[in-house]
Amino acid sequence: MDNLPFLSILIALPLIGALAILVLARGDEETVARNAKQVALANSTIVFVVSLLLWIGFDRVNPGFQYVEEYTWIGQYNIAYRVGVDGISVLFVLLSTLLTPLCILSAWDAVKTRVKEYMVAFLVLEALMIGTFVALDLVLFYVFFEAVLIPMFLIIGVWGGARRVYSAFKFFLYTLLGSVLMLVAIMTLIFTQGTADMIQLVKGDLGLAQNIQIWLWLAFFASFAVKMPMWPVHTWLPDAHVEAPTAGSVILAGVLLKMGGYGFLRFSLPMLPEASEAMALFVQILSIIAIVYTSIVALAQEDMKKLIAYSSVAHMGYVTLGIFSLNDLGVNGAIFQMLSHGVISAALFLIVGVVYDRLHTRMISRYGGIVETMPRYAIIFMLFMMASVGLPGTAGFVGEFMTLFGAFQSNMWIGILAASGIVLGATYMLVLYRRVVFGKLEKDDLKAMLDMTPREIFIFAPLVILVLWMGVWPMPFLDMMSASVDALLVPFVEADAAGVAASN
Repeated sequence: MDNLPFLSILIALPLIGALAILVLARGDEETVARNAKQVALANSTIVFVVSLLLWIGFDRVNPGFQYVEEYTWIGQYNIAYRVGVDGISVLFVLLSTLLTPLCILSAWDAVKTRVKEYMVAFLVLEALMIGTFVALDLVLFYVFFEAVLIPMFLIIGVWGGARRVYSAFKFFLYTLLGSVLMLVAIMTLIFTQGTADMIQLVKGDLGLAQNIQIWLWLAFFASFAVKMPMWPVHTWLPDAHVEAPTAGSVILAGVLLKMGGYGFLRFSLPMLPEASEAMALFVQILSIIAIVYTSIVALAQEDMKKLIAYSSVAHMGYVTLGIFSLNDLGVNGAIFQMLSHGVISAALFLIVGVVYDRLHTRMISRYGGIVETMPRYAIIFMLFMMASVGLPGTAGFVGEFMTLFGAFQSNMWIGILAASGIVLGATYMLVLYRRVVFGKLEKDDLKAMLDMTPREIFIFAPLVILVLWMGVWPMPFLDMMSASVDALLVPFVEADAAGVAASN
C-alpha cells in the first residue's frame, strides 16, 4: 500500500462511481433511478471500506504526514498536487466516507425526481470532501475547499424545500465571500515564501511581522468562521438546513461545518502562531456568544430542523473555544467534539427525516405522543438527544468535557460562561423530545404512523455503535490524533516556556 497512490485512489473512486452512473443508468425513469441508487450505494460502500485501510495502516506514533503524494503542477511557485494525512485529517476522511453511504441509503425512497443527478452530485461531493481533508498544497486546498460548494449548492437548490433557491444562493454567497479573502492570504503566502507546500510553511518560521500575521490571520478567519459557522456569520445555516433534503442536511452538519475548524488547525494555528495567540481571546468571546445566544434562539424554534441547526452553531462554539484555548486538552477536545458532533448531528437530522417522510412536516406542534406508535424510533431519538446534551457514556460528553477543561485552563471566566451552554442545550433538546415523543396521541395521522423500517434501523445502527464507542472508550480516537496535536502546539508550548523563563 505504501507504493500505491492511496489517497488519489480514494479521491478518484467516487468520481469513477459518478461517471459509471452517467454511463450505465439507461432506460426508463424507474430503471435509471434504481440503477443510479445501486451504483452510488455500492461505490460509496467500497470507498468507506478502502478508507478503513487508512485507520488500520496509520502509524499513530508518527506526528508527521503519511501516504504523501506529490506531482508538480506549477513549478515556479512550488505549487503541486500534494496530498497526505496526519492523525487529525485521517479521522475527518473516515467521517466523510462513513456518512456518504448512509446519506444515499436515507434518500432511497425520499428522492423521486432526477435521482441519477442526485446520486452523481453526492459522489462528486464525497470526492471533494476527501480532497479537502488530504490536500497539503495551498492552491489545491483552496480548489477542493471551494469546489465543495458546487454540489451542495445543487443539492439544496434542486432537491430542497419551497425556498430552496433563496437558501442555496445565501449559502453559496456567504461562504464564497469569506473565501475570497482566504485566496488573497494564500497568494500573499505563496509570493512571500516562494512555495505553496503546507508542510514547509508549517515547519519553517515565515519571518512575517506580527501585524502582517494578524492581517493574514483575519483573512483566513473570514473564510473559516463562515464555514463553521461562527456568530454573527451563522445566519445562512438555519435557512440552508431547513430547505435542504435530509441527506443534504446530514452531510452539511456532519462534514462541511467541520471544514472551518479543520482550516483553523491547518492554517491559523501552525502557520500564524503569534497572531493566533493575539486573537485567542477575541475568538473565545465570539464562541461564548455563539454558545449562549444560539442556545436561547433554539429554545424559541418551532421547526425541528431549525432547532437542530441552531444547536449545531452552539456546538461549533465549543469547537472554536477548544481550538483557541491553545492547550493540549482544548485542541484534542475540539477535534473530538467535531467528530462526535458529526455523528450526533447527522443522526438527529436523519431522525427528523424519518417522521418527515411519513407526515411531510417538521413543525414540532404537529407531533406528540408518537412513543405509542413508534417505540423503536423513540428509543433511538432518546439516545441521540442525550448524546447531544453531553450525557456521560456518549460521544457528546467526552468532547464537551475536554473543551471546557481546556477553556478553564486558558481562562477561568471563559470556562464558567461556556459551561452555562450545557444547561441551555439540555433544556431545548429535552423540550423538543417531550413535545414530539410524549404527550397524548390525539391526531389520526400520528396514530397511523408506522415505526422504523429495517432499512432505517440499518442506517442508524453504525451511528448508535459509534456514539456509544466514542463515549465509553474514546482512546482509539484520541491516540490517533494526539501526536499530531502535540506537534501542532509546539510553538505555543515554546512561547509559554520562554515567557516563564523571562519572568524568572
